[in-house]
Amino acid sequence: MTQNCVVIDASPESTRSVRRQFATQLSIERTRLLYQGSLLPTLFMLLNGLLCAWLLWSPARYLLVGVWMVWLLALVALRVIQVAAFDAASPERQAKPTWWRMFLGGSAFSGLTLGCAALALVPVDSFVQQAWVFGLLGAAALSASVAYAVSLPAFLSFVLPGLLPPIGFLFFYQDGLQRGWGWLGLILLGALMVVAWQVNRLIERGLLRRFQNQALIEHLQGAQRHGEQLNQALSAEIRHRRHAEEQLRQAQAGLELRVSERGRELALATQALGASEQRLSLALEASELGLWDWDLQTDEVHHTQLHALFGLEPGQVRSVRADLKPRLHPDDLPLLRRTLVEHLKGRSDDYRVEYRVRHTQGRWCWIEDRGRAVERDADGKVLRMLGTRRDITAQKEQEEQQRLAATVFEAASEGIAILDAHYQLLAVNQRFCDLTGYGREDLILRDLLELPCSRDARRHSQSIHQALEQQGRWEGELVEARSNGELYPQWLQLNGVSDGRGNISNIVAFFTDLSARRESEERLRYLAHYDDLTGLANRALFRLRLHEAVQRVRLNGRSLALLHVDLDRFKLLNESLGHELADQLLKKMAQRLANAVPEADTVARISGDEFAVLFDGYSNLSSLVRVTTRLLDKLRVPQRVGGHEVVISASVGISVLSEATFDLNALVSQADMAKQHAKHLGGDSFQFYTESLRASTLERLQLENDLRKALDENQLRVYFQPKLCLRSGRLHAAEALVRWQHPQWGMVPPGEFIGLAEETGLIAPMGEFVLRQACWQACEWLRQGWEIRVSVNLSVYQLRQGKVVSLVRQVLQETGLAPHLLELELTESQLLDNVEHIIATFQQLHALGVKLAIDDFGTGYSSLSYLKRFPVDYVKIDQAFIRGLQEGSQDAAIIRAIIAMAKSLGLEVVAEGVETQEQLAFLREQGCDEAQGYLISRPIDAAAFKTLLERSRR
Repeated sequence: MTQNCVVIDASPESTRSVRRQFATQLSIERTRLLYQGSLLPTLFMLLNGLLCAWLLWSPARYLLVGVWMVWLLALVALRVIQVAAFDAASPERQAKPTWWRMFLGGSAFSGLTLGCAALALVPVDSFVQQAWVFGLLGAAALSASVAYAVSLPAFLSFVLPGLLPPIGFLFFYQDGLQRGWGWLGLILLGALMVVAWQVNRLIERGLLRRFQNQALIEHLQGAQRHGEQLNQALSAEIRHRRHAEEQLRQAQAGLELRVSERGRELALATQALGASEQRLSLALEASELGLWDWDLQTDEVHHTQLHALFGLEPGQVRSVRADLKPRLHPDDLPLLRRTLVEHLKGRSDDYRVEYRVRHTQGRWCWIEDRGRAVERDADGKVLRMLGTRRDITAQKEQEEQQRLAATVFEAASEGIAILDAHYQLLAVNQRFCDLTGYGREDLILRDLLELPCSRDARRHSQSIHQALEQQGRWEGELVEARSNGELYPQWLQLNGVSDGRGNISNIVAFFTDLSARRESEERLRYLAHYDDLTGLANRALFRLRLHEAVQRVRLNGRSLALLHVDLDRFKLLNESLGHELADQLLKKMAQRLANAVPEADTVARISGDEFAVLFDGYSNLSSLVRVTTRLLDKLRVPQRVGGHEVVISASVGISVLSEATFDLNALVSQADMAKQHAKHLGGDSFQFYTESLRASTLERLQLENDLRKALDENQLRVYFQPKLCLRSGRLHAAEALVRWQHPQWGMVPPGEFIGLAEETGLIAPMGEFVLRQACWQACEWLRQGWEIRVSVNLSVYQLRQGKVVSLVRQVLQETGLAPHLLELELTESQLLDNVEHIIATFQQLHALGVKLAIDDFGTGYSSLSYLKRFPVDYVKIDQAFIRGLQEGSQDAAIIRAIIAMAKSLGLEVVAEGVETQEQLAFLREQGCDEAQGYLISRPIDAAAFKTLLERSRR
């Protein structure tokens, strides 16, 4: 049974299509109704216009009314023609918008014609005529408005031009009667608009309902026709389906048969594919390869074995540039980029490179990357690449280890050879070739034991083979020959390398040349007992010989004497000549010493310039005196070293081993004490050890310890000896002198501790103490009104330290003393010690403004040649010349010469040691500038010096 149904599509697009269709039909229908309904209002407007013309016809208005009538007739004729043309047009032409625009233009002109008639034709003085004319015009406007209400635009195009101009004119006209007509026109306009709006709604609803009904009817008719067509198609479809079902049954039977066969084939293929995938997976896992597929257009990459290679999960690597490139080693990027570009440009068949990648654990992994372009575009640009990656870090490490092993093999200091189980040489390093004197080509594949350089090893071949079989190694010292026949000691070490069955497959041999070691051992044995510079016995051999000699004395009661020899002023010569020339001089002096005492049992060098001579079994003391005198005479003979002629003397201390004393250390200590005493007496002499000397040495040691305490405990005092100005007779300077107030011994004379301070180096802190106290006291006197110049003695030890200039500058800054009130003195004999250094130091001190003086002038030698180079201000005549003034005229002549020379050089002269009025008068007569001595005052402390100053000013 066939059922027909009407299906109405309610989709938004269908609804919009229907609305557009209704709007188009509505527009066409409105245009048709406007044209059909406009004919009657047009004729009514013509009739009313003729009546108005009849009412307004007068001789004064013939022309105006005539023109208006002609215009009105023309409009009516045009409208009638337009309506006839529209009716004659086809429906397709009627649907064009031109008819709508033409109608709007005609209605606008019609309304404007009525409005112009109301403005131009209505009389202003006749109410009756105004009523008739306005009434007729309003009737015409009303009929036209009702007819044009089908379309609001058409209505407005007629009403607004027809009513608004006269209404506006009537409102602005001054006569009150005219304004009333204006209000009437405005009411009429409002009423017309309401009526037109209501009529338009009714007409539009009616048209819409008619169109909808018509569309529904058409739709129902179409649905009916469509249903009939469907019924026919359904009948055909049923027949077709029955036929298709029959064919389908037949095809299904054949398909089931083919599916069954295909299923069996697919199962076999799936099984084979699974096995193939499993083999591929095992192969990839065994080869540790990671497959990658790179799309160069999207930079997307698919990778396997990511965790094994980089420690990453698959989701962490999507892009080559964003995810993999930041992990590459910066040093490998240029090579990787260059290799990739070469392949992308077609210059290489495949892409292969090795680079480093940072693992997630922080270490660098070596990766071998291989690939090939598999897809290109029409221009040859690579679109896709496939390849593999594998971790070759272990391989790289193994290669590095092999390289290091090869480097160690070649750079080893020992000769190394690799042999097979039959002692045939497989590989040797360069050191082995150098050791034997043979080239590699002469050694490879030859039997080691049959080589000419292995004669001693060949004699031990039986023991070597047995040790390798039992212990796997053998080592021993051999005497072998080089290729030139030279024999040398060799240490050979053989290590067996076993295979998996425990049999020796290879032997590694190490060859060491023991020649240098033997020479070094001989050298060490020599240096252990002999001095390298002089060839004499050293301290160790001396102690051994001394111990042996003491043992012999104990056994047979023989006598034993020890001479401790110390070269005088050798340190000064070392600094002046330089170490190289000083070493040459020391070798010559050691040779002289050995030659001077041939009867000595041992001559040894025990320190830098100190020697020891041991006599085992001397006859008596007189023989020791003769030998020592001969020794000193030979040592002081002048000799030339490096173009310099030098004279070296020595100080010798002698100790004798008595029967009561067998202490070896005491014997050495006694000789040293005697040597120190000889050196203290001026050197170039010898002294025997005595008990009184020991007591003196202990006293001197105690004095040194107390002097160190004196510096720490402020036991030192500064005294001042006044200087008298011989021109003015006033005290204007003082020399600062150090004194020691010992807590037990009282005041210690300077002669007892100044020399000791210079020997021990304590003179430096002592001199700094005196300098500070003197400057501070000078400032104190200056504040009290006395300008006193203080002079401080410098020691050569302070000059050698090189800190005098900075010390003086610092003390002057701390105390605030003017530099010209400080005078520094240096003895004449000290000027000859490193002259150039002292001149440079004096120049720096002179630049500070400090006064400089030469003390004890006239007692040294060769000083006159340097005097002109020293920037000094004063020279002090030594007191030995002052004391000699009473004994003869020779000292007087020297004093006159010193004063005259100093005056000629612009220097001032100070005489020290003045004790009599006669000496003072002589000095004043010769033009001496200053004098100091007991005649003027002894050294006194600061308080007594102040009293002396006050007494001299009275």
